[in-house]
Amino acid sequence: MTTTALGSAGIWTTAAQAQASSSTAASGKPVILVLGDSLSAEYGLKRGEGWVPLLEKRLAQQKISATVVNASISGDTSSGGRARFAPLLAQHKPGLVVLELGANDALRGLPLSDTESNLMQITKAAQAAGAKVLIVGIQVPPNYGADYTRRFEAVFSKVATATKSALVPFLLKGVADAPDALSLFQADRIHPTAAAQPRLLDNVWTELRKMLPKQ
Repeated sequence: MTTTALGSAGIWTTAAQAQASSSTAASGKPVILVLGDSLSAEYGLKRGEGWVPLLEKRLAQQKISATVVNASISGDTSSGGRARFAPLLAQHKPGLVVLELGANDALRGLPLSDTESNLMQITKAAQAAGAKVLIVGIQVPPNYGADYTRRFEAVFSKVATATKSALVPFLLKGVADAPDALSLFQADRIHPTAAAQPRLLDNVWTELRKMLPKQ
């Protein structure tokens, strides 16, 4: 299964990370803001094991000057992200926004038109503030029905095309569709294990690296 649970674990952690990084915009380093749900908020993992902390380590290893702010909250929907995005934008002044939301919309059965609208508005707000946007796509399992599965997957590419944004087609590529997929998920069969996080990072990094300054 490739959608996130509606738990609240991880909220305090990501909120604390965002608060601790409140002065990063003034530090001179470009800010990468990750706006996501439990797939980015280290749900069920030890702190530092998720793909976002691993991104920080990779940037440091490659001597790329940037600060990562993880504003992801477990259980968040696209409407929740839209509602809290303006203050995050004003506080952190990111140069790049990684938008990973929508899975919980599907889990709650929310209209796809609403998901598309919310992602569109978040992206346009970021771009209006001068930030580049990387949209991270999610797919739902076949049991949602072939038509819904196809239309849900298309939402992310539609927003990316309409706003001329970069796109990661499927965050869980190589994990949810791997031959040993069950071993790469936690007991809930929803959230990837720590062992799967480097693959998630690689999926994001493929597009993100193109958007970062050349060293």
